[in-house]
Order: sequence, then structure tokens, then C-alpha cells
Amino acid sequence: MDEEIILPADDFILETQGLTKEFAGFVAVNDVNLRVRRGSIHALIGPNGAGKTTCFNLLTKFLSPSRGKIIYNGRDITAEQPADVARLGLVRSFQISAVFPHLTALENVRVALQRQHGSSFDFWRSKTVLDRFNARAHELLADVGLSEFTRTAAVEMPYGRKRALEIATTMALEPEMMLLDEPMAGMGHEDIDKIAALIKRISAKHTILMVEHNLSVVSNLSDIITVLTRGRVLAEGDYATLSKDPRVKEAYLGAGHA
Repeated sequence: MDEEIILPADDFILETQGLTKEFAGFVAVNDVNLRVRRGSIHALIGPNGAGKTTCFNLLTKFLSPSRGKIIYNGRDITAEQPADVARLGLVRSFQISAVFPHLTALENVRVALQRQHGSSFDFWRSKTVLDRFNARAHELLADVGLSEFTRTAAVEMPYGRKRALEIATTMALEPEMMLLDEPMAGMGHEDIDKIAALIKRISAKHTILMVEHNLSVVSNLSDIITVLTRGRVLAEGDYATLSKDPRVKEAYLGAGHA
């Protein structure tokens, strides 16, 4: 075994040490030390260009860091491939879990379940092959409040319900930790309330790290918040503490972002 144990597994599920990413001399992520406690909802916020998306791309291995380490469940995953990281249980929703627009909600979740069980191309086989995933697919749809949309094509579903379906397909991969990239983007108030409630519900079984611009959502959902600006960690704490921090007000809250 060549895995290096950095922290007790029951303490922090994800940690970065000096995480840095440079693009042709521009430092997008600069010496970021992030620690996400197991079972928490942890938000990553900051103004546009702060490095949030680059940080997510580094964590899920779609980008390789220039320097630093990424530790997941006590294992150094800095050099791992994206698919290997997903198999370890660290999955990014709304990016990996794209839905098929002309398949029903049930069919979309069944495809995701097939992928989890190593049968990625079974969708063109006989119906009996697909049916073995029905019970679990129905459970996942019920978990995200989509039982009434079981036989509805994804393209015909309201936007917020489509986002819930994407969460269901992500949950089909049995992640221990979910990275949610702007889950409320483009939503109206009613859908925001539904997805926020869903995230809170699934956090009982999954650690959540999310990038989110809606500060009302962040304040209501997050246990801990990390503020990035210009690629660096500016501050960290709960919302009540950060909302009073003059550095955060200047860099983020006072910059016209809501």
C-alpha cells in the first residue's frame, strides 16, 4: 500500500494542501488549504474570477495542479484520473451526471445505475436487463421527490425538477461526497426552495461541497463557508461570523453579488 494517511478518516473527508494552479503565468488558485469535515455542508463562495470553478476542476481531476496535494478519505488523490476519483466516491454533480433529454426520469436513473455497476452500454439491450435496476431507480426518484415524473421525458420536465433528476443520477453512483457546482443557477424562487430542501435532505447521508452565488441559500444550508478571492482563501467560518468580517464585505458582499 502506497497510500499516505494525512488525517483521521472520521475527521476530514477532503483536504487540500497548498493547492495551486497557474495558467501561463496567471495564478488562478493560489496556495489553497481547504478542509471539509465529514457529514457537513461546506460552501465555497467568492466574487467572479475568485477561482471557485478552477478549484472544483482540480478536486475532480479535470485539471492537474501546478503544486500542492489533494487528500480524500486519507488518500492522496493528486495524481488520480477523474474516473478513478469518481469510483472512490467523490462525484461532481451537474457536470458528470448529464441527463438524456428524451429518456424518461426512470430511464435516466437506470442508465446511471448501470454505469455504477460497470454495464455502461446495457441501455440498448433487452428490457429485462434494464428492469433489474427498477426498484433502486424508483427509490432514488422518491428520494428527490420525483415519483410523479417517473415516466416523463427529461426534456418535458420543469427546470428545477430536471436539476433534481441530475442529483438522482449522481446519487446512483453511490458517492460519499458530492460537489455541487452552482446548483441554484437559473432557478426561480420556488425551484430554489425545493432544491435547497433536497440538498439539506441528502446531506444526512452525503458530505456536500458546493459553489453557490445565492447567499440566502448559502446562509441557510452551510455549516461552514470558505471565501475565495483572487485565487486565495480570504476567510472561513459560519455565515454569521463571515457576514460581519470587513474583509469579506469589501471583497464579496459589497461587490454587488447576491
